[in-house]
Amino acid sequence: MSTAFPVALSGARAETLMWAHEHDVDHAALNQLRNISALPWVEGVRVMPDVHLGKGATVGSVIAMRDAVSPNAVGVDIGCGMIGVRTSLTADDLPDDLSRLRSRIEAAIPVGFTAHDEPVDLRRLRPVAGSGGRERLRGEQKFWDRFQSLHPRVRQLETRARKQLGTLGGGNHFVELCLDQDGRVWLQLHSGSRNIGKSLAEQHVGIAKRLDHNRGLVDRELAVFLAGTPEMDAYLNDLWWAQDYAARSRAVMMSLAVQAVREQFPDLDADGALRFDGGVNVHHNYVAREQIDGAELIVTRKGAIRAGRGDLGLIPGSMGTGSYVVRGLGNSRSYWSASHGAGRKMSRNRAKKEFTLDDLAAQTAGVECRKDLGVLDEIPGAYKDLDAVIAAQSDLVEVVARLRTILCVKG
Repeated sequence: MSTAFPVALSGARAETLMWAHEHDVDHAALNQLRNISALPWVEGVRVMPDVHLGKGATVGSVIAMRDAVSPNAVGVDIGCGMIGVRTSLTADDLPDDLSRLRSRIEAAIPVGFTAHDEPVDLRRLRPVAGSGGRERLRGEQKFWDRFQSLHPRVRQLETRARKQLGTLGGGNHFVELCLDQDGRVWLQLHSGSRNIGKSLAEQHVGIAKRLDHNRGLVDRELAVFLAGTPEMDAYLNDLWWAQDYAARSRAVMMSLAVQAVREQFPDLDADGALRFDGGVNVHHNYVAREQIDGAELIVTRKGAIRAGRGDLGLIPGSMGTGSYVVRGLGNSRSYWSASHGAGRKMSRNRAKKEFTLDDLAAQTAGVECRKDLGVLDEIPGAYKDLDAVIAAQSDLVEVVARLRTILCVKG
């Protein structure tokens, strides 16, 4: 168990406990955390070991507020998270060259700014056991009926949102094939709410900044909505929908990825012999109402997963370093939270300046993936050491499996 953490953040107003040392965290990120802790509605802040500077609020932060919520404490990629399933395939079943499988996955799941030509027909998808897919691939009409309750300025985006459901996006989003320590093959992916989540977030951030009670804030990016107001009700309505959209999108993509794997191994999948189970589908940019110290508070996790006792989660590193499957230990001091990944240690611009394509090839050796300028900012060297991040939170999660990336699809 970790004995070094947590440590209190110096200069914070509300209690701010960190699973990282101040000298290892960027100065701007520390000041951002102090600004968050100074908000009059904040009861406490918890900081995960993957912490780094974010837009509006710090990535790797868990913020508990009383009767208030800050849209930027969630961010623009509402509901971003991870989904993973274990397969019955083993390393011995795989070919030496995985390029055909990567091409098959890329053909099934649009990446970057692209979308499906037509919305995915969910009736033809086979839900993946344990991933929440069965529930989320049903009730489609009821889900889309809620679209007209969203902010008026996004309602014209419904056609686009339907076509982007089940698409990956770009940046640090990915689809991966991994091996665990027993040689079992896992499928996992990282994605969010695409353009519709971003559009909703930007509309509500703009509204919050104009409210009178936010005019005196040290950082207007931390503007909040207050409970009992129509503005907060409207934001939460849109946020709950976007979180559902993100989780549904992951379930759709996982079904598409599973279908691609089945098609790649028809002999092994005779009569549906391949199995896909042990599913985990978790948000790491989201809002929840939770009981803390006897009070119902509004908790935002921006770059953090819930780690209640027994909760399963996925903590990825980078495109060359793999991931961890973890189980929460239920540590109330962290607000039942853990990190969402390794976390960046340098900006995208800095990564492009410091590293070359030769560096990228070397750091992703043995991984079937893109190795071009379009993903240079995602080079493993731009991220913190994943094993150190896991070690720093040994009182928050226990390791279920260590996954090694062997194939990675990026936008």
